[in-house]
Amino acid sequence: MGYNIAQKLIKSHLVSGNMIPGEEISIRIDQTLTQDATGTMAYLQFEAMGIDRVKTELSLSYIDHNTLQSGFENADDHRYIQSVCKKHGVYFSKPGNGICHQVHLERFGIPGKSLVGSDSHTPTGGGIGMLAIGVGGLDVAVAMGGGAFYLNMPRVINVNLSGKLQPMVSAKDVILKVLEILSVKGGVGAIIEYGGEGVESLSVPERATITNMGAELGATTSIFPSDEKTRQFLKAQGREQDYTPIAADPDAKYDQVIHIDLSKLEPLAACPHSPDNIKKITDLKGQKIDQVCIGSCTNSSYSDMMKVAAILRGRTIAENVSLAIAPGSRQVFNMLAENGALADIVAAGARVLECACGPCIGMGQSPNSNGVSLRTFNRNFEGRSGTKDGQVYLVSPETAAASALAGVFTDPRDCKDRAVEVAIPTSFKINDNLIIPPAPEGNQVEVLRGPNIKPFPINTALPETIEKKAVLKVGDNITTDHIMPAGAKILPYRSNIPHLSQFCFAVCDEKFAERAKEWNGGFIIGGSNYGQGSSREHAALVPLYLGVKAVIVKSFARIHKANLINSGILPLTFENETDYEKIDLGDELALEGIREKIMNGEKVTLKNKTKGMEIPLVSDFSDRQKALLAAGGLLNYTAGKK
Repeated sequence: MGYNIAQKLIKSHLVSGNMIPGEEISIRIDQTLTQDATGTMAYLQFEAMGIDRVKTELSLSYIDHNTLQSGFENADDHRYIQSVCKKHGVYFSKPGNGICHQVHLERFGIPGKSLVGSDSHTPTGGGIGMLAIGVGGLDVAVAMGGGAFYLNMPRVINVNLSGKLQPMVSAKDVILKVLEILSVKGGVGAIIEYGGEGVESLSVPERATITNMGAELGATTSIFPSDEKTRQFLKAQGREQDYTPIAADPDAKYDQVIHIDLSKLEPLAACPHSPDNIKKITDLKGQKIDQVCIGSCTNSSYSDMMKVAAILRGRTIAENVSLAIAPGSRQVFNMLAENGALADIVAAGARVLECACGPCIGMGQSPNSNGVSLRTFNRNFEGRSGTKDGQVYLVSPETAAASALAGVFTDPRDCKDRAVEVAIPTSFKINDNLIIPPAPEGNQVEVLRGPNIKPFPINTALPETIEKKAVLKVGDNITTDHIMPAGAKILPYRSNIPHLSQFCFAVCDEKFAERAKEWNGGFIIGGSNYGQGSSREHAALVPLYLGVKAVIVKSFARIHKANLINSGILPLTFENETDYEKIDLGDELALEGIREKIMNGEKVTLKNKTKGMEIPLVSDFSDRQKALLAAGGLLNYTAGKK
């Protein structure tokens, strides 16, 4: 039996384990990336390991999240990251150079290579045929130190594409359709592999849009073949030597197959407040909007911007709409400026933002109260925009631009006269002068730390028994934005866990942080798909700081569960989901003999002392994960092995 693409790339990087779905494996990592919202913590953790230089083929640090410098905090973090990169062998992309995933795709992604990044949308690299996986910052630190990355061998879901997209229907509509089919938890434990004759009609930027939002499926990663379109893209970037053809074997097998006819797709929107709440634009047509934001790592490529410029050319946005546009990289920005497309965008009334994540993470451009905001982004979780009651819809660039002109939801197919085919340029404008290389020898480089950078919390070894109260109870689909919000007011404190702690779970329960301190920590009880969304390990580190010892839920999202284990917090699930109803806020709970039970793989029982009942739990950990938990987390485990 032949191999599919995912299996081929895993096999070529396999360090340990068997390629049997569900079994723990480890893989060699070729490249890493960080961004500044998670990067400070990742480099603090790397420093704690005591390794002089990174051991990967290539490691990069991008400044693209915390670019709003309203105080010294972000600037200090950027200075720290630049100096630590210089010292330890990491390339540094300065603020303004662009969004990590867009720049990495353009300048550094290589088909067939493995990449882990401290950002959940790292699978963008799958659009170029990489094995690209979003992880927590500590996992990136370990990879930079030469360690393998551990994961459970994923299932592989094939999305078989046929036909060709109609004018004004886009790659964004493809991934929204996949989300409609699979839901935000349908990809958990799986890699989404795209194939079929329809793949040939999609450019690399279009493929990257699709793999980018695979994160919203909960998938380990998503991947496309590396083919002639890939070679053309790399050649235009001056990197044809990086091209390697990669395709599934003709007799490759998959765990599930989904068929999508591209020619039958129509413009779609993800409605508030979940990426899988899908409706047709025709069903929303005519409804008033307040704001449009175009950009993010999902839809900020040269091709996307050129399509938007064509729709806006010679027209003016509606008087009731605020339109903000952020090109994804300085390369894109420069090319738009040189060919006149930027002038068309500005003349139409758009507010042009810097090449950064910006509004996607609540860093500016928050909509008005209860405002309807159409965004070409990847997430529309409640409050993520910075406006608690903001109504955020995820749409394609074509839908966004057409709606900005009309002031209401508009089917972009009504603007067919504005449709353009944007071919990949034969040569992109290449200028890497904002990529700062590391020092040849780092011994003489001073690492610069600002006063906002505080030590990160480190857990203690797992005790024999844990007795705490249920300090919080939440429902299904709790995101890392719920656990540790982003936004312009909070992000500057990503390197200051004590300050950050006051915002933990504030979206769900404003009293949580105060209660956790008063009760000396406790247990968190949750529903299905707990921890979906961003890879931010602050969603584990801050609860750790507040004394959370275990999280007991119906099911976990992959990255967050790994981050909890890395922090030494027990992630446990209900054997019977209905037992979720048997625990209330404030109940006295106990995990007796938990250390021995975890280490020996024995059945775990939670005692609810308040209600006088026992609840069976599931503890599905590998031998390595058991050792991590026993040590109190990955850093303690690593230090103990030295």
